[in-house]
Amino acid sequence: MSSPHVSAWRWARRISQGLFLALFLILFRLTDYGGRDEIPYAVNIFFRLDPLVAGAAILASRVVITLVWYSLIVVALTLVLGRVFCGWFCPLGTLLDLAHKIIPPKKEARPDRYRTWKYLLLGFVLLTALLGLPVVGYVDPFSILVRGLTVAVDPFFNQLVTVPFDTLYNSAPAWISTFSEPLYGLLKKTLLPYRQKIFTLSLLSLLILLLVFALERLGRRFWCRNLCPLGGLLALFSRFSRLRGQNEAEACTQCGLCTKVCRLGAIDEKRRIDPAACNLCLDCLDLCPEQIIAFRFRKPAVPQPELGVSRRAFAGMVAGGLLLPAYSRLGTIGRGAAPELIRPPGSLAENSFLDRCVRCGECLKVCPLNALHPLGLEAGWGGIFTPRLIPRIGYCEFNCTLCGQVCPTGAIQALDLSRKQKTVIGLAFFDKNRCLPYARGVPCIVCEEHCPTPDKAIKFRETEVLDQEGQKKTIKQPYVVDRLCIGCGICENKCPLEGKAAVLVTRGTTN
Repeated sequence: MSSPHVSAWRWARRISQGLFLALFLILFRLTDYGGRDEIPYAVNIFFRLDPLVAGAAILASRVVITLVWYSLIVVALTLVLGRVFCGWFCPLGTLLDLAHKIIPPKKEARPDRYRTWKYLLLGFVLLTALLGLPVVGYVDPFSILVRGLTVAVDPFFNQLVTVPFDTLYNSAPAWISTFSEPLYGLLKKTLLPYRQKIFTLSLLSLLILLLVFALERLGRRFWCRNLCPLGGLLALFSRFSRLRGQNEAEACTQCGLCTKVCRLGAIDEKRRIDPAACNLCLDCLDLCPEQIIAFRFRKPAVPQPELGVSRRAFAGMVAGGLLLPAYSRLGTIGRGAAPELIRPPGSLAENSFLDRCVRCGECLKVCPLNALHPLGLEAGWGGIFTPRLIPRIGYCEFNCTLCGQVCPTGAIQALDLSRKQKTVIGLAFFDKNRCLPYARGVPCIVCEEHCPTPDKAIKFRETEVLDQEGQKKTIKQPYVVDRLCIGCGICENKCPLEGKAAVLVTRGTTN
């Protein structure tokens, strides 16, 4: 029979999981343009609480980043209570718990044989960060979750909801709109993003996220117990935690129920509870028929049990951590940054930017005009999923500073509006083989009309040309004043030509 007191603790854990998942989803929705250039909420708080992000960013940049000092709260909590963050607060862990019944593990699976991999992956992340190749954004649980939701799930969800309402508005009798439009308006204010967006690398981002859930087939919380490097870091701290579970072995009937229900495989065949694996789900307390399992504050045993990492695996991790950064740098020697690679305004110098960026996708989501997209291989292997501006899809709004407000590590600095409006991120130039006034003698002033700088960066020269019929005519031909152009990309975005624009924005000489 379960203990009412223990059941209360299990309910407390479930309520905590539900509240923090709701908080995560609310902050995710608030990481969006809401009609003004300000986000008053700490929408990136989960990243700033992440000690793995903090450690990797500090090692890579060799700078103490004050934005992530909140991660010390999680470290302190872990030193007292163990891996409570994984069991009570982590939104990805909660989603995996919810998916457990939908994706049940195979009975023949042996998930615990891989439990040392999280330590190897943790060491690899920290070592490569120290040597100049930050890979934390590829494996950090919050980066995987937020990026997957931003780039793939949220756009699909918006389309899934919007299309039926558009169909009703355009095809159904007018009286239906009386009911459907208020409902759609409510959804736009609460659940749906500001506008429909599309992103590059959306399929890859989605597959990575789905893989984390698919691994549940190999064992419950397979990602958490075996692969998550943040879980590995918290497991190391938990070895010194004060709150520890214990089993009164002399009263144990060896029913094995506690071992079967343990989510992270923290209870071994001798019914010992490993503090480095236990996430305080408290299922064992509630389900033990003899009620002989207890959690008490006590001093950690010295010496600590071994991690179980073999010398060969450790040597392989070190070798990979040393060789991959060297290989990555070798692949970019002499190539320089691609000219079309335009970073968000406020971005640090390229190397420093790559060191600090955790590929979280927060800046992609908050950009109101869908201008920022995850990068491919244009900056080498170390640049995948970092943000870039694609002007043909969206431009950098002149009066927007949101991306710097949501960056959790300062890879994109927070700029006030006046400074942002003077920040140069690129430089425009004209392709005279495509530009209508140059190539065809056809008048066009669209680019100049949209240029947002107080003193227009695009100006005109009146020139006598031959039109397509061979007749002489005077026409205004545009040109760019380099010192006035900030590279926002609106000219490329608004160019009326189909396909490739006649005015293009590149990094320029100041980015």
